[in-house]
Amino acid sequence: MELPKFILGDNTDFPSAIFVIHTDFPRFIINLEDDEVEWLEDFDAEDEKELELEMEGLIEQATAFYDREVARYDD
Repeated sequence: MELPKFILGDNTDFPSAIFVIHTDFPRFIINLEDDEVEWLEDFDAEDEKELELEMEGLIEQATAFYDREVARYDD
């Protein structure tokens, strides 16, 4: 099965949270309400350094995806 790079998620137990799931490596879930990230991968110390460099771009991509999806609902 081919998955999209980003998926929106919500949960009634967290009514103000906006979750974006990143399905490519490195897989993670970000709560756009507070930018908290839950990694779905295990990393070694070397990987963590590389992730720090990529993280800002990944958060920007997740936010842009959310903005695009919300704009499509408004049309």
